[in-house]
Amino acid sequence: MSIEPRRRKVRILATLGPSSADPEMLSRLFHAGADAFRVNMSHGSHADHKERIAQLRAMEKQLGRPMTILADLQGPKIRVGTFEDGPIHLKEGDRFVLDRDDSPGSAERVCLPHPEVFVAVEAGQRLLLNDGKLVLKIESVSDDRIETVAQNSGELNDRKGVNVPDAVIPLPALTDKDRRDLDFALDQGVDWIALSFVQRPDDVAEARRLIAGRAALMAKIEKPRALDRLDEILDLCDGLMVARGDLGVELPPQKVPRVQKEIVELARMAGKPVVVATQMLDSMVSNPAPTRAEVSDVANTIYEGVDTIMLSAETAAGSYPVEAVRMMNAIALEAEADPMYQKHISFTETSPQPTTADAISSAAGSVVRTVDCALAACFTTSGSTARRASRERLPVPLLVLTPSRETARRLGLLWGIHAVTTRDVSDFEEMVGKARRMAVRTRLGETGDRIVVMAGVPFGTPGSTNVLHIARISGDELKGYER
Repeated sequence: MSIEPRRRKVRILATLGPSSADPEMLSRLFHAGADAFRVNMSHGSHADHKERIAQLRAMEKQLGRPMTILADLQGPKIRVGTFEDGPIHLKEGDRFVLDRDDSPGSAERVCLPHPEVFVAVEAGQRLLLNDGKLVLKIESVSDDRIETVAQNSGELNDRKGVNVPDAVIPLPALTDKDRRDLDFALDQGVDWIALSFVQRPDDVAEARRLIAGRAALMAKIEKPRALDRLDEILDLCDGLMVARGDLGVELPPQKVPRVQKEIVELARMAGKPVVVATQMLDSMVSNPAPTRAEVSDVANTIYEGVDTIMLSAETAAGSYPVEAVRMMNAIALEAEADPMYQKHISFTETSPQPTTADAISSAAGSVVRTVDCALAACFTTSGSTARRASRERLPVPLLVLTPSRETARRLGLLWGIHAVTTRDVSDFEEMVGKARRMAVRTRLGETGDRIVVMAGVPFGTPGSTNVLHIARISGDELKGYER
């Protein structure tokens, strides 16, 4: 089957769940515009996840297109215990205790089965419960008791989450469950691992050690404390996710847009993919159309030049998963059709590093903006050349040719890349010929088009990008074609 190109540059990551659990739905989501798929390890069994991953790999084989799969680890979620008589309602000014007594709670107290919190918090700090809907101010702390006062009225139910924005909780980013889930995901051959609740560089270093190169690593930025050491965290990971759910709980909501822009800009300057996630089209969980505010949010995120935009509950548990992907796709196409789009995404200055790969990628950008080129093509084994070229945000599609299936899959979250697995080339003439043929076969180019080709000599040597060539597609590019 011929490979259909995605002319859209920004990528769409769709979360799998009960609403997207069968092969027919996965196919519909892909054809609606989903470029990659997220497996949420917080929900479902390993058997469920294994079946969905197998379905995606079968679809990959059928379509002849690399399929990117991201496994999202749950992380150390802090939760209260249970209540004896169901939900309680606290009013502003009510006193409430969190303790280590595992008996069912009441309107006066509840168990907090996380001893790490008791040693980390102090009087005057806040606890945010039930996704920030209930705010408690700490009055006093002991080894087994936190006395608080409610700062607003709100409901609290069994096992609701607790956010601690004013302290660093000495919890590892990888729980025992995460380690089991990580082993499972790597055994299933996923392409990316998303690490939740990163607070410090050590969290990322530990995950990278365990992954040992078997997948790319994405750090989810959802704790304000991670912002203090974001440069160090970014150095250790392969990409960032702006996880606006918990981040929006622990930060004042008016600060989240600015923080999002800062994270996106930092990742773009580093040439590492950045994903923006959470509540992008949240109303479409239960409605067939989004709000205008949601459309503006998605469009503004695309104008920031992000690599990937993510759908969560919209495709995992919503009533309109296909419609949500179609809407995301339509918003992206409209934004990218704006004549000012390239100017908007160029606000972030991505100055080249003093490397040959960056020099070649920057030169390719100058060429396609000066000469009427249909696309840029690059040959890569490790994906490094493709990542540096994607960083340039070229105004034309970037066709990436690689002999590595794993590399092609991992590139599926990067802006503007259309990756194809193909045999490596051995000389310059073969390189140019294959680039021409694949441009035609992928329908990204046609007879008469100019293309820019990037590669490294000697061929097959990772990290040796040093060739930039301008070619023109002639009428016989399909002759003698071998995949």
